[in-house]
Amino acid sequence: MNTARDLCTFIDASPTPFHAVAEASRRLLALGYERLDESSAFGFLSGQRAFLTRGDSSLIAFHAGSTHPTEAGFRMIGAHTDSPNLRLKPRPARAKEGYLLFDVDVYGGVLLATWADRDLGVAGRLIVEEDGRLTPRFVRIDRPICRVANLAIHLNREVNDKGLVLNKHQHLGPILGEFLGEIGPTGDPEARVLELLSSAAGVSPESIRGLDIALFDLLPSTVGGLSDEFIFAPRLDNLAMSHAALGALTAAKPEKCTALIALFDHEEVGSSTARGADGPFLEDVLNRLCGDSAQARARALTRSVLVSADMAHAVHPHYADLHDRGHMPLLNAGPVVKTNYNQRYATDGESAAIFRSVCRALDVPCQEFVNRPDLACGSTIGPISASRLGVRTVDVGNAMLSMHSIREMTGSRDPGTMTRVMTAFLEGLR
Repeated sequence: MNTARDLCTFIDASPTPFHAVAEASRRLLALGYERLDESSAFGFLSGQRAFLTRGDSSLIAFHAGSTHPTEAGFRMIGAHTDSPNLRLKPRPARAKEGYLLFDVDVYGGVLLATWADRDLGVAGRLIVEEDGRLTPRFVRIDRPICRVANLAIHLNREVNDKGLVLNKHQHLGPILGEFLGEIGPTGDPEARVLELLSSAAGVSPESIRGLDIALFDLLPSTVGGLSDEFIFAPRLDNLAMSHAALGALTAAKPEKCTALIALFDHEEVGSSTARGADGPFLEDVLNRLCGDSAQARARALTRSVLVSADMAHAVHPHYADLHDRGHMPLLNAGPVVKTNYNQRYATDGESAAIFRSVCRALDVPCQEFVNRPDLACGSTIGPISASRLGVRTVDVGNAMLSMHSIREMTGSRDPGTMTRVMTAFLEGLR
Protein backbone atom coordinates (compact mmCIF):
# COMPACT_ATOMS: atom_id res chain seq x y z
CA MET A 1 0.00 0.00 0.00
CA ASN A 2 2.94 2.34 0.62
CA THR A 3 3.96 1.91 -3.01
CA ALA A 4 0.43 2.73 -4.17
CA ARG A 5 0.36 5.92 -2.14
CA ASP A 6 3.81 6.90 -3.35
CA LEU A 7 2.63 6.33 -6.93
CA CYS A 8 -0.20 8.79 -6.27
CA THR A 9 2.36 11.31 -5.01
CA PHE A 10 4.52 10.76 -8.11
CA ILE A 11 1.57 11.22 -10.48
CA ASP A 12 0.38 14.39 -8.76
CA ALA A 13 3.90 15.82 -9.06
CA SER A 14 3.92 14.98 -12.78
CA PRO A 15 1.15 16.72 -14.77
CA THR A 16 3.39 16.67 -17.88
CA PRO A 17 6.38 14.60 -19.07
CA PHE A 18 8.62 17.56 -18.16
CA HIS A 19 7.42 17.44 -14.58
CA ALA A 20 7.67 13.63 -14.49
CA VAL A 21 11.33 13.74 -15.50
CA ALA A 22 11.98 16.57 -13.02
CA GLU A 23 10.40 14.50 -10.22
CA ALA A 24 12.34 11.38 -11.23
CA SER A 25 15.53 13.44 -11.32
CA ARG A 26 14.81 14.86 -7.88
CA ARG A 27 14.36 11.39 -6.44
CA LEU A 28 17.53 10.06 -8.09
CA LEU A 29 19.62 12.98 -6.85
CA ALA A 30 18.28 12.51 -3.33
CA LEU A 31 19.54 8.92 -3.43
CA GLY A 32 23.02 9.86 -4.59
CA TYR A 33 22.72 9.38 -8.34
CA GLU A 34 24.98 11.59 -10.44
CA ARG A 35 23.46 13.81 -13.14
CA LEU A 36 25.38 13.45 -16.40
CA ASP A 37 25.44 15.97 -19.23
CA GLU A 38 24.96 14.57 -22.72
CA SER A 39 27.53 17.02 -24.04
CA SER A 40 30.22 15.59 -21.73
CA ALA A 41 32.17 12.37 -22.15
CA PHE A 42 31.31 9.35 -20.01
CA GLY A 43 31.70 5.59 -20.18
CA PHE A 44 31.40 2.44 -18.09
CA LEU A 45 32.50 2.81 -14.49
CA SER A 46 31.81 -0.14 -12.21
CA GLY A 47 29.32 0.69 -9.47
CA GLN A 48 28.43 4.11 -10.89
CA ARG A 49 24.87 5.30 -10.35
CA ALA A 50 23.95 8.05 -12.78
CA PHE A 51 21.27 9.48 -15.05
CA LEU A 52 20.84 11.89 -17.92
CA THR A 53 17.90 13.54 -19.63
CA ARG A 54 17.05 14.60 -23.16
CA GLY A 55 14.69 17.42 -24.07
CA ASP A 56 13.61 17.71 -20.42
CA SER A 57 11.02 14.94 -20.92
CA SER A 58 12.98 11.68 -21.37
CA LEU A 59 15.35 10.11 -18.87
CA ILE A 60 17.82 7.24 -18.77
CA ALA A 61 19.30 6.10 -15.45
CA PHE A 62 21.64 3.22 -14.70
CA HIS A 63 23.47 1.38 -11.95
CA ALA A 64 26.65 -0.10 -13.42
CA GLY A 65 27.46 -3.66 -12.42
CA SER A 66 30.84 -5.11 -11.48
CA THR A 67 31.52 -6.53 -14.94
CA HIS A 68 31.74 -4.70 -18.26
CA PRO A 69 28.52 -4.96 -20.33
CA THR A 70 30.34 -6.81 -23.13
CA GLU A 71 30.67 -9.72 -20.69
CA ALA A 72 27.63 -9.30 -18.43
CA GLY A 73 25.12 -7.40 -20.56
CA PHE A 74 22.32 -5.07 -19.49
CA ARG A 75 19.08 -5.66 -17.66
CA MET A 76 16.84 -2.85 -18.97
CA ILE A 77 13.32 -1.56 -18.35
CA GLY A 78 11.63 0.83 -20.76
CA ALA A 79 8.50 2.88 -20.07
CA HIS A 80 7.07 6.22 -21.17
CA THR A 81 6.38 9.54 -19.48
CA ASP A 82 3.63 10.93 -21.73
CA SER A 83 -0.13 10.48 -21.62
CA PRO A 84 -2.94 11.56 -23.97
CA ASN A 85 -4.16 15.08 -23.27
CA LEU A 86 -5.08 18.48 -24.69
CA ARG A 87 -2.24 20.86 -25.58
CA LEU A 88 -2.08 24.53 -26.36
CA LYS A 89 -1.35 25.54 -29.93
CA PRO A 90 1.53 27.96 -30.70
CA ARG A 91 -1.07 30.72 -30.82
CA PRO A 92 -2.77 29.53 -27.65
CA ALA A 93 -6.01 31.51 -27.41
CA ARG A 94 -8.99 32.82 -29.31
CA ALA A 95 -12.15 34.78 -28.60
CA LYS A 96 -15.60 33.43 -29.39
CA GLU A 97 -19.11 34.56 -28.47
CA GLY A 98 -17.91 36.73 -25.62
CA TYR A 99 -15.59 34.09 -24.11
CA LEU A 100 -11.81 33.75 -23.98
CA LEU A 101 -10.86 30.20 -25.01
CA PHE A 102 -7.67 28.22 -25.00
CA ASP A 103 -6.96 27.04 -28.53
CA VAL A 104 -6.02 23.37 -28.13
CA ASP A 105 -4.86 20.41 -30.15
CA VAL A 106 -5.32 16.73 -29.26
CA TYR A 107 -2.21 14.79 -28.19
CA GLY A 108 -2.48 11.02 -28.59
CA GLY A 109 -5.56 8.83 -28.36
CA VAL A 110 -7.59 10.93 -25.96
CA LEU A 111 -10.91 9.56 -24.67
CA LEU A 112 -12.42 12.94 -25.46
CA ALA A 113 -15.75 12.74 -23.61
CA THR A 114 -13.96 12.34 -20.26
CA TRP A 115 -12.45 15.84 -20.57
CA ALA A 116 -15.84 17.56 -20.47
CA ASP A 117 -16.92 19.37 -17.28
CA ARG A 118 -13.61 18.91 -15.47
CA ASP A 119 -11.73 21.54 -13.49
CA LEU A 120 -8.50 21.89 -15.47
CA GLY A 121 -5.10 23.31 -14.67
CA VAL A 122 -2.26 24.19 -17.03
CA ALA A 123 1.33 22.95 -16.95
CA GLY A 124 4.35 22.40 -19.13
CA ARG A 125 7.46 24.15 -20.41
CA LEU A 126 8.16 27.62 -21.73
CA ILE A 127 11.26 28.43 -23.75
CA VAL A 128 12.32 31.94 -22.86
CA GLU A 129 15.14 34.19 -24.04
CA GLU A 130 17.36 35.41 -21.22
CA ASP A 131 20.58 37.33 -21.88
CA GLY A 132 20.58 36.16 -25.47
CA ARG A 133 20.16 32.48 -24.54
CA LEU A 134 17.15 30.18 -24.83
CA THR A 135 16.27 28.67 -21.47
CA PRO A 136 13.50 26.22 -20.42
CA ARG A 137 11.17 27.34 -17.64
CA PHE A 138 8.59 24.98 -16.21
CA VAL A 139 5.15 26.29 -15.42
CA ARG A 140 2.25 24.87 -13.43
CA ILE A 141 -1.05 26.55 -12.58
CA ASP A 142 -2.75 24.50 -9.89
CA ARG A 143 -6.13 26.16 -9.87
CA PRO A 144 -9.29 25.63 -11.94
CA ILE A 145 -8.29 27.94 -14.75
CA CYS A 146 -10.54 26.52 -17.47
CA ARG A 147 -13.24 24.01 -18.39
CA VAL A 148 -14.52 22.16 -21.47
CA ALA A 149 -18.22 22.84 -20.90
CA ASN A 150 -20.75 20.21 -21.93
CA LEU A 151 -23.86 21.11 -23.90
CA ALA A 152 -27.06 20.92 -21.85
CA ILE A 153 -29.14 17.81 -22.43
CA HIS A 154 -32.05 20.10 -23.33
CA LEU A 155 -30.09 21.04 -26.48
CA ASN A 156 -28.74 17.55 -27.12
CA ARG A 157 -31.66 15.23 -26.37
CA GLU A 158 -30.09 12.10 -27.91
CA VAL A 159 -26.79 12.26 -26.05
CA ASN A 160 -27.61 9.41 -23.67
CA ASP A 161 -28.67 7.13 -26.52
CA LYS A 162 -26.05 8.03 -29.10
CA GLY A 163 -23.18 9.03 -26.84
CA LEU A 164 -21.27 12.26 -26.42
CA VAL A 165 -19.47 13.05 -29.68
CA LEU A 166 -16.98 15.90 -29.50
CA ASN A 167 -15.44 17.30 -32.67
CA LYS A 168 -11.72 17.85 -32.07
CA HIS A 169 -11.75 21.20 -33.84
CA GLN A 170 -15.11 22.64 -32.85
CA HIS A 171 -15.93 21.44 -29.33
CA LEU A 172 -12.76 21.17 -27.23
CA GLY A 173 -11.77 24.80 -26.67
CA PRO A 174 -11.76 25.20 -22.86
CA ILE A 175 -13.43 28.35 -21.57
CA LEU A 176 -10.83 30.42 -19.78
CA GLY A 177 -12.68 33.65 -19.08
CA GLU A 178 -14.87 36.42 -20.38
CA PHE A 179 -13.86 38.34 -23.48
CA LEU A 180 -15.97 41.35 -24.25
CA GLY A 181 -13.78 42.91 -26.92
CA GLU A 182 -11.69 45.38 -24.92
CA ILE A 183 -9.59 47.87 -26.86
CA GLY A 184 -5.82 47.74 -26.46
CA PRO A 185 -3.19 45.07 -25.64
CA THR A 186 -5.34 43.37 -22.98
CA GLY A 187 -7.94 42.75 -25.67
CA ASP A 188 -5.62 40.42 -27.59
CA PRO A 189 -6.56 36.82 -26.66
CA GLU A 190 -3.04 35.53 -27.26
CA ALA A 191 -1.47 38.32 -25.21
CA ARG A 192 -3.74 37.57 -22.26
CA VAL A 193 -2.75 33.89 -22.23
CA LEU A 194 0.97 34.65 -22.61
CA GLU A 195 0.63 37.04 -19.69
CA LEU A 196 -0.96 34.26 -17.62
CA LEU A 197 1.80 31.77 -18.46
CA SER A 198 4.67 34.22 -18.05
CA SER A 199 3.37 35.34 -14.67
CA ALA A 200 3.23 31.74 -13.47
CA ALA A 201 6.79 31.15 -14.68
CA GLY A 202 8.14 34.44 -13.32
CA VAL A 203 9.24 35.81 -16.69
CA SER A 204 8.07 38.59 -18.98
CA PRO A 205 5.61 37.79 -21.79
CA GLU A 206 8.04 39.35 -24.28
CA SER A 207 10.73 36.79 -23.39
CA ILE A 208 8.64 33.74 -24.43
CA ARG A 209 9.93 32.16 -27.64
CA GLY A 210 8.19 28.78 -27.51
CA LEU A 211 5.80 26.75 -25.42
CA ASP A 212 4.93 23.12 -24.67
CA ILE A 213 1.84 23.46 -22.49
CA ALA A 214 -0.85 20.90 -21.62
CA LEU A 215 -4.09 20.85 -19.65
CA PHE A 216 -4.51 18.48 -16.72
CA ASP A 217 -7.19 17.37 -14.29
CA LEU A 218 -6.86 19.03 -10.88
CA LEU A 219 -8.49 16.20 -8.90
CA PRO A 220 -5.71 14.50 -6.89
CA SER A 221 -4.82 10.84 -7.30
CA THR A 222 -6.23 8.63 -4.58
CA VAL A 223 -6.46 5.12 -3.21
CA GLY A 224 -10.12 4.08 -3.10
CA GLY A 225 -12.66 1.30 -3.33
CA LEU A 226 -14.48 -0.69 -0.66
CA SER A 227 -11.23 -1.89 0.93
CA ASP A 228 -8.77 0.54 -0.68
CA GLU A 229 -8.11 -2.01 -3.38
CA PHE A 230 -8.02 0.51 -6.24
CA ILE A 231 -6.15 3.60 -7.39
CA PHE A 232 -8.12 6.34 -9.14
CA ALA A 233 -5.77 8.73 -10.91
CA PRO A 234 -4.88 10.51 -14.12
CA ARG A 235 -1.96 9.39 -16.30
CA LEU A 236 -1.65 5.86 -14.88
CA ASP A 237 -0.84 5.00 -18.49
CA ASN A 238 2.07 5.19 -18.21
CA LEU A 239 3.38 6.95 -15.12
CA ALA A 240 2.55 3.81 -13.14
CA MET A 241 5.22 1.85 -15.04
CA SER A 242 7.67 4.76 -15.00
CA HIS A 243 7.26 4.87 -11.22
CA ALA A 244 7.75 1.10 -10.91
CA ALA A 245 10.89 1.20 -13.07
CA LEU A 246 12.31 4.07 -11.02
CA GLY A 247 11.53 2.31 -7.75
CA ALA A 248 13.09 -0.91 -9.00
CA LEU A 249 16.32 0.73 -10.14
CA THR A 250 16.83 2.59 -6.86
CA ALA A 251 16.12 -0.57 -4.85
CA ALA A 252 18.14 -3.00 -6.99
CA LYS A 253 21.61 -4.22 -6.08
CA PRO A 254 22.93 -5.55 -9.38
CA GLU A 255 26.04 -7.72 -9.28
CA LYS A 256 27.67 -8.39 -12.65
CA CYS A 257 25.07 -6.95 -15.03
CA THR A 258 24.32 -3.24 -15.46
CA ALA A 259 20.78 -2.21 -14.53
CA LEU A 260 19.23 0.53 -16.68
CA ILE A 261 15.86 2.22 -17.08
CA ALA A 262 14.72 4.37 -20.03
CA LEU A 263 11.68 6.61 -19.62
CA PHE A 264 10.71 7.98 -23.03
CA ASP A 265 8.45 10.80 -24.13
CA HIS A 266 6.17 10.65 -27.20
CA GLU A 267 5.05 7.00 -27.01
CA GLU A 268 1.43 8.07 -27.39
CA VAL A 269 2.17 9.62 -30.80
CA GLY A 270 4.42 6.91 -32.24
CA SER A 271 7.83 7.48 -30.58
CA SER A 272 9.51 8.76 -33.77
CA THR A 273 11.20 11.78 -32.21
CA ALA A 274 14.66 12.70 -30.95
CA ARG A 275 13.66 11.79 -27.40
CA GLY A 276 11.20 9.00 -28.20
CA ALA A 277 11.90 5.26 -28.18
CA ASP A 278 12.32 5.30 -31.97
CA GLY A 279 15.03 7.95 -31.63
CA PRO A 280 18.70 7.35 -30.80
CA PHE A 281 18.68 8.28 -27.09
CA LEU A 282 19.00 4.77 -25.66
CA GLU A 283 21.46 3.67 -28.35
CA ASP A 284 23.61 6.72 -27.65
CA VAL A 285 23.84 5.83 -23.97
CA LEU A 286 24.47 2.13 -24.62
CA ASN A 287 27.23 2.98 -27.08
CA ARG A 288 29.00 5.09 -24.47
CA LEU A 289 28.66 2.43 -21.75
CA CYS A 290 29.88 -0.28 -24.12
CA GLY A 291 32.82 1.74 -25.41
CA ASP A 292 31.38 3.24 -28.60
CA SER A 293 32.31 0.16 -30.63
CA ALA A 294 29.79 -1.69 -32.81
CA GLN A 295 31.33 -5.01 -31.85
CA ALA A 296 31.30 -4.18 -28.14
CA ARG A 297 27.65 -3.11 -28.27
CA ALA A 298 26.66 -6.23 -30.22
CA ARG A 299 28.38 -8.45 -27.66
CA ALA A 300 26.65 -6.63 -24.80
CA LEU A 301 23.19 -6.79 -26.34
CA THR A 302 23.37 -10.53 -26.99
CA ARG A 303 23.67 -10.86 -23.20
CA SER A 304 20.90 -8.36 -22.48
CA VAL A 305 17.14 -8.37 -21.89
CA LEU A 306 14.65 -5.49 -22.07
CA VAL A 307 11.35 -5.34 -20.22
CA SER A 308 9.01 -2.95 -22.04
CA ALA A 309 6.58 -1.85 -19.34
CA ASP A 310 3.27 -0.28 -20.30
CA MET A 311 -0.15 -0.69 -18.73
CA ALA A 312 -2.39 -3.60 -19.80
CA HIS A 313 -6.12 -3.93 -20.44
CA ALA A 314 -7.98 -5.49 -17.52
CA VAL A 315 -11.23 -7.28 -18.29
CA HIS A 316 -14.17 -4.89 -17.89
CA PRO A 317 -17.23 -6.33 -16.11
CA HIS A 318 -19.59 -4.72 -18.64
CA TYR A 319 -17.55 -5.51 -21.77
CA ALA A 320 -15.99 -8.91 -21.08
CA ASP A 321 -16.87 -10.07 -24.59
CA LEU A 322 -14.19 -7.73 -25.97
CA HIS A 323 -11.50 -9.86 -24.33
CA ASP A 324 -10.10 -13.18 -25.44
CA ARG A 325 -11.72 -15.67 -23.05
CA GLY A 326 -8.45 -17.33 -22.03
CA HIS A 327 -6.52 -14.10 -21.52
CA MET A 328 -8.50 -11.78 -19.27
CA PRO A 329 -6.29 -9.93 -16.75
CA LEU A 330 -7.72 -8.76 -13.43
CA LEU A 331 -6.75 -5.89 -11.17
CA ASN A 332 -4.53 -6.91 -8.24
CA ALA A 333 -3.81 -10.32 -9.75
CA GLY A 334 -0.16 -9.76 -10.69
CA PRO A 335 1.91 -8.52 -13.65
CA VAL A 336 0.57 -9.11 -17.14
CA VAL A 337 2.67 -10.52 -20.00
CA LYS A 338 1.36 -9.11 -23.30
CA THR A 339 1.64 -11.21 -26.46
CA ASN A 340 0.76 -10.45 -30.07
CA TYR A 341 2.00 -12.72 -32.85
CA ASN A 342 1.81 -9.88 -35.37
CA GLN A 343 4.47 -8.16 -33.24
CA ARG A 344 2.41 -5.30 -31.90
CA TYR A 345 4.08 -6.50 -28.72
CA ALA A 346 7.69 -7.75 -28.79
CA THR A 347 7.10 -10.75 -26.50
CA ASP A 348 8.23 -14.18 -27.71
CA GLY A 349 8.58 -17.50 -25.97
CA GLU A 350 12.09 -16.85 -24.68
CA SER A 351 11.60 -13.31 -23.41
CA ALA A 352 8.29 -14.24 -21.77
CA ALA A 353 9.95 -17.22 -20.08
CA ILE A 354 12.63 -14.96 -18.58
CA PHE A 355 10.04 -12.63 -17.05
CA ARG A 356 7.78 -15.46 -15.89
CA SER A 357 10.75 -17.18 -14.22
CA VAL A 358 11.42 -14.05 -12.15
CA CYS A 359 7.77 -14.00 -11.08
CA ARG A 360 7.90 -17.68 -10.24
CA ALA A 361 11.05 -17.27 -8.14
CA LEU A 362 9.29 -14.58 -6.12
CA ASP A 363 6.06 -16.60 -5.90
CA VAL A 364 4.21 -13.84 -7.77
CA PRO A 365 1.29 -14.81 -10.04
CA CYS A 366 1.73 -13.83 -13.67
CA GLN A 367 -1.21 -13.03 -15.95
CA GLU A 368 -1.46 -13.19 -19.75
CA PHE A 369 -3.03 -10.81 -22.26
CA VAL A 370 -3.66 -11.59 -25.93
CA ASN A 371 -5.91 -9.28 -27.91
CA ARG A 372 -8.96 -10.83 -29.55
CA PRO A 373 -7.74 -11.80 -33.04
CA ASP A 374 -10.67 -10.03 -34.72
CA LEU A 375 -9.92 -6.69 -33.00
CA ALA A 376 -7.07 -4.28 -33.68
CA CYS A 377 -4.25 -4.49 -31.14
CA GLY A 378 -2.47 -1.47 -29.70
CA SER A 379 1.30 -1.28 -29.42
CA THR A 380 4.03 0.29 -27.32
CA ILE A 381 7.80 0.86 -27.22
CA GLY A 382 8.61 -2.87 -27.07
CA PRO A 383 8.67 -3.65 -30.81
CA ILE A 384 10.38 -0.33 -31.55
CA SER A 385 13.19 -0.92 -29.06
CA ALA A 386 13.55 -4.57 -30.03
CA SER A 387 13.96 -3.74 -33.71
CA ARG A 388 16.38 -0.86 -33.06
CA LEU A 389 18.57 -2.77 -30.61
CA GLY A 390 18.17 -6.42 -31.62
CA VAL A 391 17.68 -7.29 -27.96
CA ARG A 392 15.35 -9.86 -26.38
CA THR A 393 12.27 -7.94 -25.29
CA VAL A 394 9.13 -8.78 -23.35
CA ASP A 395 6.09 -6.49 -23.09
CA VAL A 396 4.47 -6.42 -19.66
CA GLY A 397 2.27 -4.14 -17.56
CA ASN A 398 -0.18 -3.86 -14.72
CA ALA A 399 -3.85 -4.33 -15.49
CA MET A 400 -6.02 -1.21 -15.60
CA LEU A 401 -9.44 0.12 -16.60
CA SER A 402 -10.42 3.40 -18.29
CA MET A 403 -7.20 3.58 -20.30
CA HIS A 404 -6.75 7.00 -21.97
CA SER A 405 -9.51 8.55 -19.87
CA ILE A 406 -8.74 11.75 -17.99
CA ARG A 407 -9.15 9.56 -14.86
CA GLU A 408 -7.96 5.94 -14.92
CA MET A 409 -8.15 3.00 -12.54
CA THR A 410 -5.80 0.22 -11.43
CA GLY A 411 -5.27 -2.10 -8.47
CA SER A 412 -3.56 -0.73 -5.36
CA ARG A 413 -1.58 -3.94 -4.72
CA ASP A 414 -0.16 -4.21 -8.22
CA PRO A 415 2.38 -1.31 -8.06
CA GLY A 416 4.25 -2.91 -5.17
CA THR A 417 4.19 -6.33 -6.80
CA MET A 418 5.47 -5.06 -10.15
CA THR A 419 8.21 -3.03 -8.48
CA ARG A 420 9.37 -6.11 -6.60
CA VAL A 421 9.50 -8.19 -9.80
CA MET A 422 11.31 -5.44 -11.68
CA THR A 423 13.84 -5.10 -8.87
CA ALA A 424 14.67 -8.79 -8.99
CA PHE A 425 14.89 -8.65 -12.79
CA LEU A 426 17.37 -5.74 -12.69
CA GLU A 427 19.45 -7.68 -10.16
CA GLY A 428 19.83 -10.47 -12.71
CA LEU A 429 17.42 -13.03 -11.28
CA ARG A 430 16.08 -15.47 -13.87
